[in-house]
Parts: sequence; C-alpha cells; structure tokens
Amino acid sequence: MADKRGKKKTLQAVVVSNKMDKTVVVMTERLVKHPRFHKYLKKHARYKAHDELNTCGVGDKVLIVESRPLSGEKRWRVREILEKAK
Repeated sequence: MADKRGKKKTLQAVVVSNKMDKTVVVMTERLVKHPRFHKYLKKHARYKAHDELNTCGVGDKVLIVESRPLSGEKRWRVREILEKAK
C-alpha cells in the first residue's frame, strides 16, 4: 500500500531542541548558489519532528521522514538516530 503513495522524503538533520514531550526541533542546512554573485550561501530550515520514545538529545544527527500531519506544526517523524552528540 505504501508503494502506491510514492516515496516519502527523508532528510538528515541536527536536533536543536528537545524540551517538548515526544517532539524535537531539528535544523537542516543546504547550500544555495546566489544567482548574480555565484557565491554559495547556507540556508537553514527548522522542522518539528515526532520522537515517540524521547530518545533524541540536543546535537544528535537524525534521519527524519515526512508523514501525515501529527499536530499543528508536526509533519515529520524521527526514523533513526544516525549519530549521538558527544
């Protein structure tokens, strides 16, 4: 059934905040080339992701996957923790 709906987007992100219950705020970073000056700029995006077991800590690298709306702003789930913070 999931294959009929297409592939879900996945992103690598870093946990910025874990103060909410079952929710983490993650930040992704990407490079964008300026159209006129041809210089690469860093663009940031912050997402709220569902963390069912509250296992993520600040600074962890995580893999998030898009999902149905879980609350007013949550549209992502934490699939796995790639690297724990030191």
